[in-house]
Amino acid sequence: MSEKLSVVTGAKGYLGHTLVTKLVERGEKVRLALHSPAHDFDELGCEVVTGSINDIDYLCRVFEGADTVYHVAGLVDITGTKDDLVWQVNYEGTKCVVEACKKCGVRCLVYVSSVDCVPVGHDRAVITEPEHFDPEKLSDAYGKSKAAATELVNSSGDENFRTCSVHPSCVIGPNDVHHSSSVCSMITLYDNGLFPMSLNFGAYNFVDVRDVADGMIAAAEKGRNGQSYFLSGECLSVDGFVQVLAKVNNKKPPRIKLGKKAVLAICPLGAWFFKIMKMPPVLTPFSINKICENCNFSYAKAAADFGYSPMSAEQSLTDTVHWLKAHPKEEK
Repeated sequence: MSEKLSVVTGAKGYLGHTLVTKLVERGEKVRLALHSPAHDFDELGCEVVTGSINDIDYLCRVFEGADTVYHVAGLVDITGTKDDLVWQVNYEGTKCVVEACKKCGVRCLVYVSSVDCVPVGHDRAVITEPEHFDPEKLSDAYGKSKAAATELVNSSGDENFRTCSVHPSCVIGPNDVHHSSSVCSMITLYDNGLFPMSLNFGAYNFVDVRDVADGMIAAAEKGRNGQSYFLSGECLSVDGFVQVLAKVNNKKPPRIKLGKKAVLAICPLGAWFFKIMKMPPVLTPFSINKICENCNFSYAKAAADFGYSPMSAEQSLTDTVHWLKAHPKEEK
């Protein structure tokens, strides 16, 4: 095993779990900063230290001796009901992470931001990474908190402390061990015949979780100080996404395609349905408006700087469907 120590915050999440697995497979020594105890990583032999992302003393204990910190912990909220907590975790927590890294002499910090902290229009122009991130140009707490945290991270590096941020688009792929992904929820519903429709509007950019984890590791090794990198993938219309799902499941694609007004009208019913099903929500006013925006995020910068090359959305969806069938959610 390598003597290099990497620390991962938010390791219990979809992306964090995949990243930890890849780091261990590379032979790295990995320590996990978790909010609460977990047995997810017992077989991987990772050291686990529990505490709050807003506690600098705790973070200093976790980061002691670390070469690289991957700050994955964050709160995604598409309901608009947790704004204060979103800021506390995404921005204030990241401030604590940066301060603890500096106190502990960490060499490299890779921060997981989001493409949602970049203001976009409704055209199809290619979107590249901005030089600076301004929360005031965004309307939602999640995007604002991520923009503020990204600007903080990118401006905190120096000759002894290299920082960069990565911005995944919509993450799909296998290994959603806690069934926390809203997209995986939709895939499961479709596979079970409970989502027998498509939409005649909207699109988004989809990327495999394994490609994002590989991109993060590459960014830690070759990313430039103070830079942001889109870790995006392939743009698909919502109907194109459903068409691929139908192909993977050997089903006929749905004939019913709802328009935006109809979907917004049934959002309250959808919120109730997902609560009953104990699944993360898929269709909310925020997510509906989001898929109407430009999602043409370019990963050319990541490709040039560290060889980032994501798989096709169809390959990722194929693997996702097969994994979900093999690992159904257990009822509690």
